[in-house]
Amino acid sequence: MKTENLKLAFQETFNTAAASRTFFSPGRINLIGEHTDYNGGHVFPASLSFGTYALAAQRDDRKLRFYSLNFPDAGIIETDLDYLGYAEKHDWANYPKGMFLYMKEAGYEVENGADILFYGNIPNGAGLSSSASIELATGVLIQELFGLSIDRIEMIKLGQKVENQYIGVNSGIMDQFAIGMGKKDHAILLDCNTLAYKYAPIMLENHFIIVMNTNKQRTLAGSKYNERRAQCEAALTHLQKELNVASLGELKPAQFEEHKHLITDEIHRKRARHAVYENARTLKALEKLEQQDLEGFGNLMNESHISLKDDYEVTGLELDTIVQAAWEQEGVLGARMTGAGFGGCAIAIVEKDKAEDFQKNVNSIYREKVGYEATFYTATIGDGAKELSEEC
Repeated sequence: MKTENLKLAFQETFNTAAASRTFFSPGRINLIGEHTDYNGGHVFPASLSFGTYALAAQRDDRKLRFYSLNFPDAGIIETDLDYLGYAEKHDWANYPKGMFLYMKEAGYEVENGADILFYGNIPNGAGLSSSASIELATGVLIQELFGLSIDRIEMIKLGQKVENQYIGVNSGIMDQFAIGMGKKDHAILLDCNTLAYKYAPIMLENHFIIVMNTNKQRTLAGSKYNERRAQCEAALTHLQKELNVASLGELKPAQFEEHKHLITDEIHRKRARHAVYENARTLKALEKLEQQDLEGFGNLMNESHISLKDDYEVTGLELDTIVQAAWEQEGVLGARMTGAGFGGCAIAIVEKDKAEDFQKNVNSIYREKVGYEATFYTATIGDGAKELSEEC
């Protein structure tokens, strides 16, 4: 949807002639390094060229009015700066409300309310992080609309706090970091323990990154995400009887193999094995990209999916079917699920001249086995959350 159409929608929705400002916050894919973020390991995300648009104008009072073109039936959701507590009836609007609350609690002065219209072109429930996209869109909006000076890393941490404490999803910092710090045509190798990061250019001259949406909805808070985290924490506790480590991400595979007998529960051992080996794969992936070895990178993607399927058990019929179908196609260097799992999306690196056949063939196999269609997107890697200029 064009920006001028969004501006008209803003004026019609809020029945105002006020000029709105436009902000954009991307979605993200994680190229490799899944379920390593909250285990103190590395991740390798990139921000996408599709995401969340937020149009906003200050009000003279303390009212906050939220509207989403994606959820028109919910209508305008209204609250004010003095009532920012979580409310189930406010549904999706709890994400921007949480950002306003934690920004204020962090000492940033927001004395006026605002009218805010959201429009996202991230598929709902696809696992490309629409919630973190809304959080960072709101963060940048608050910063610019109210003339505040906010360190970007602090804003990212506040976004994670909304997810963890306000919404109640025990997720790591990767989504907010990738969306807040994204850079066009680059992925980010991020150490989730220290927040040290490094940009890595992605040279995809003859290949596309294709996002494959299984169209199986996933609700993160209601999934087994928190259970997996607890299992990893239990495994870590057993390892700490002999090892001086604060997270599974500090372990190299050889150390894990030497001490895995300390983890008495077989399921906990499998979960920890994934976290340790996936972290090692992520570090190898940086080397492969720096060497422009896309084939080697693709092999690591394949290994990652197998580990997520067998050791972490977060894939399921839909993701396994679509990834298996991708592996069977010509011109595919690698494919894996991306995101938390339990539905959502997978990604594949595909030769450009094979991309059309790839999508057709994978969709045919998927439809036959699962019973409905998948959706495909060619991923372009774009910038992180920012205000858009009038020319955009």
